[in-house]
Amino acid sequence: MKEIIAIIRRHQVPSSKKALEEAGFNALTIQSVEGHGKQKGVGGWAAEVDPLLNPLLKYETPMPDAVMKWIPKRMLHLVVQDDEAESAVKALIKANQTGNIGDGKIFVCPLEEVIRVRTGENGPRAVS
Repeated sequence: MKEIIAIIRRHQVPSSKKALEEAGFNALTIQSVEGHGKQKGVGGWAAEVDPLLNPLLKYETPMPDAVMKWIPKRMLHLVVQDDEAESAVKALIKANQTGNIGDGKIFVCPLEEVIRVRTGENGPRAVS
């Protein structure tokens, strides 16, 4: 089994949920998170909404090099069978790829064990 963790723009959650559901992935956990990538948060929340604002904002809001802005994002977690991971990743990329900085990251991690608390089922049966 694999755990897929995707960090995406907040406004991309509905399209991501729809893409995952259409690909057959209905179980999903979503968290509100903050962070920044290589750009160190330059552009702030306005660039999060419209990445094309980045070039304009760098002239309006001068920042010392040491200052980093934390940009609100959403973190999606889902657990899938090994052979389903590629399909889930493709669905997430299709829903989130704009070609602009801040499109997000997807992490695919192996899972050693999964246990359904209610029934005690473990392994693949716990997530099917």
